[in-house]
Amino acid sequence: MKKTVRINNCILDGKHIYIQSMLSVPSYDVKGNVEQAVRLEKAGCEIVRVSVPDEKSLELIPAIKNEINIPLVADIHFDYKLAIAAAERGIDKIRINPGNIGSKDRVKAVADICKSRNIPIRIGVNSGSLEKDILAKYKAPTAEALVESALGHVRLLEECDFDNIVISIKSSDVKTMIDGYRLLSEKCPYPLHLGVTEAGTAHMGLVKSAVGIGSLLCDGIGETIRVSLTSDPVDEIYAAKDILKAIGKGCGVKLISCPTCGRTRINLIELAGKVEEAVKNIDKDITVAVMGCVVNGPGEAREADLGIAGGDGCAVIFKNGEILRKVAEEDILKELVSEIDKY
Repeated sequence: MKKTVRINNCILDGKHIYIQSMLSVPSYDVKGNVEQAVRLEKAGCEIVRVSVPDEKSLELIPAIKNEINIPLVADIHFDYKLAIAAAERGIDKIRINPGNIGSKDRVKAVADICKSRNIPIRIGVNSGSLEKDILAKYKAPTAEALVESALGHVRLLEECDFDNIVISIKSSDVKTMIDGYRLLSEKCPYPLHLGVTEAGTAHMGLVKSAVGIGSLLCDGIGETIRVSLTSDPVDEIYAAKDILKAIGKGCGVKLISCPTCGRTRINLIELAGKVEEAVKNIDKDITVAVMGCVVNGPGEAREADLGIAGGDGCAVIFKNGEILRKVAEEDILKELVSEIDKY
């Protein structure tokens, strides 16, 4: 039986996959962090995490919470006092590695204040943070090693009479990440936060995250996700949305487009890019097709709600497989967006 965990207004019960990201502005820049948090929420971020490396950075918590309506998570390493202070300042969730904040008494002090305020703790394990004895046992940061580490931290919190827990076991190796989460999901009831850590640039990071996160979500594993990119964090939100849409778990316009061939007589590559940009913030659960010719038009894309099929310097717009009208190439984007707005 899966355990349900509540992070402020977000309920982790498997009925909705929550999109997360993390602020990347230096922790001493309060104004910059607030502005970035607001941008992330507007883009569709549902849970946002902020680094709290020192006492000064605790000022970020009230400043950010005053300007956003989504839960704020404090990312804390080593200093248990910062975790306690973050809880006192109203943080919605704390991400720690219980093994690196000191003695069991210190872990219990964090667990006690979180329990009294109903603040969940995310146990965050990754391939670079494994305990020396576990690493020696498995010789490498394997899936089994990550799971053993995570379950050890779980037991530590449970011994402190705390079970309001979320777990992540991230790896930069996609197969290790997938194998680890599959194994962990069989061994514990707690909600899982999915991600490929240090995934890479906007391009490769999305590829690795789509394979790793997408595979697990298709297995029914995972309650929250983060696409880690070496890029603007807002890019992480759109990447996560696209992954969810690709596996049928996300809302918003789903775009399909053909790869073009020798029959194409319009600039379909440019057009598809413009359509993708135009619809990325439209919150309608519809499928839009951008096809290069009549062969791949209303016939092959008949399951699309709306679409275009290119001709020689023109296109036809179709709806549910039926042609609506013919439009000139320069009017295709405007006419298609108009139909989307009316749908």
